Amino acid sequence: MLTKRDISLPKGRQVKEEVLVSVYKILGKLPIRRDMLIEAMHLIQDKEGFLSKDNIVALAEIFKLSRVEVYEVASFYHHFDLVEDGEKNPSKIKIRICNGLSCELKNSRKLKDLINNEFYENYHIQSVPCVGKCDKAPVAQIGKRTIENANLKKIKNSLNGPYSPVIPKYENLEKYLKNDGYKILKKLLNNSLSSGKIIKILSESNLVGLGGAGFSTSTKWEIVRSYCGPKLMTVNGDEGEPGTFKDRYWIENYPHRLIEGVQIAANVVGCEKVYFYIRDEYPACIEILKREIKKLKQINFLTIPVEIRRGAGAYICGEESAMIESIEGKRGLPRNRPPYISEKGLFDKPTLNHNVETLIWIPEILNKGSKWFLNQGWTKKSHGLRSYSVSGRVKNPGVKIAPAGIPLIDLINKYCGGMKQGHKLKAFFPGGASGGIFPAHMANNPMDFGIWEKNGGFIGSHAVVILSDKDDILNAVTNTINFFKHESCGQCTPCRVGINKISNLLSQNSLDKDLYEDLIYVMRDSSICGLGQSAGNCVTHFFKFFNKK
Repeated sequence: MLTKRDISLPKGRQVKEEVLVSVYKILGKLPIRRDMLIEAMHLIQDKEGFLSKDNIVALAEIFKLSRVEVYEVASFYHHFDLVEDGEKNPSKIKIRICNGLSCELKNSRKLKDLINNEFYENYHIQSVPCVGKCDKAPVAQIGKRTIENANLKKIKNSLNGPYSPVIPKYENLEKYLKNDGYKILKKLLNNSLSSGKIIKILSESNLVGLGGAGFSTSTKWEIVRSYCGPKLMTVNGDEGEPGTFKDRYWIENYPHRLIEGVQIAANVVGCEKVYFYIRDEYPACIEILKREIKKLKQINFLTIPVEIRRGAGAYICGEESAMIESIEGKRGLPRNRPPYISEKGLFDKPTLNHNVETLIWIPEILNKGSKWFLNQGWTKKSHGLRSYSVSGRVKNPGVKIAPAGIPLIDLINKYCGGMKQGHKLKAFFPGGASGGIFPAHMANNPMDFGIWEKNGGFIGSHAVVILSDKDDILNAVTNTINFFKHESCGQCTPCRVGINKISNLLSQNSLDKDLYEDLIYVMRDSSICGLGQSAGNCVTHFFKFFNKK
């Protein structure tokens, strides 16, 4: 029987004063707002190497949120290591081994097994999805330092630190200004180039969104511009599609081309603030942007306020509405549409969202003219230049700046030095994991929007993964499906259950084509976002092109 004293006792886990003080100290000058919750979690994870239940309770107290809500956010993102009561705290030194397709082709699974055998007791070893360094596969990360072409010896030599990211040489503010950088932004600000003229030039250039959707840039600007009231802008640097690493290339080499493109777009559309959302796997990119934005502030040339937000290891946040939810400090669950984010986006305000590469081309087009960009295409029907992330069985993988519409075979031979010695082209992903997988005889098709859709695929973010006659296509398909299984946000049943069932069938070596087709049909027609709608493309193509029995 409950007594009055029992009823008066507080229920549940209580805030520990020493933990509360410690968390406040870690957060420092971080603004205590709902949308800064994920940033707060990052600071604790960076400092302690994990999030304990006591940390969760302290954050709930500090941010005036329910503990359940804070726990839901923390457990949604893969980069937060949650420690249960009585569980051993993981080592602060984390060895993350990429299990993306390009890395698995280079035996990353074997590498992880070797590391587990040698270091299991002393280090926190994780198998993680694509980390955006596919051209240097296999890849490992120790702390914030990336180990390219990783092997056991390199990892052993790196365990004593430093664990901070290597900052590559890049075009800094001084160099960019010497190269006539920010000329277009200056013209816009002094009214010698009007917003209307800029939109007209971009319209004539046929610049489209290069994050995967291919939607007209100028049309998007006009739509967002048409709404009344304060507007915001988001920059999507959360490329998580296996095989994609072009955004990393641009930020690590030419950050001010991006920043100028952002400021032009924000000024033309009338955005009052810009939010960069960058993958947590890209610490060098984050540091470069912080440094160069600080320099712009010092010379009073940052015309629109900017915030940089770190992703936390959720591929789904590459979807624009899921990214917005994450910036707001929530789980990255895609929103139902309408309304679209152009009308009701970040903090319920009209929001302009762009991929990094789209913004990169804006200063170039405005400097050189729409005709220049139009004439860069491989054919009369393809316009502009594109950044192709090429990995897999080619001699020289990497980001290749090539004409839109170039046939894949020419991209391989003219830009990648041909196939790797001893390998013959067998198959390829033209647009990352979700774009589907196609046989070698289709390598003469143009690499552009509107081409691969005829066969149930798409070019998406131009992430090209090349497979050879030495690779097992079914293994590649299984790796791809397991990636989607790991990354499904779980919000909608067709995606959550459907991908899991496909993964289980593949693990059982099932070749029941009709069953796969039924699952994919339901996922495609009733999933909320593109992840569930396109996850089955590689399975469909396996039966269509590689297993016609």
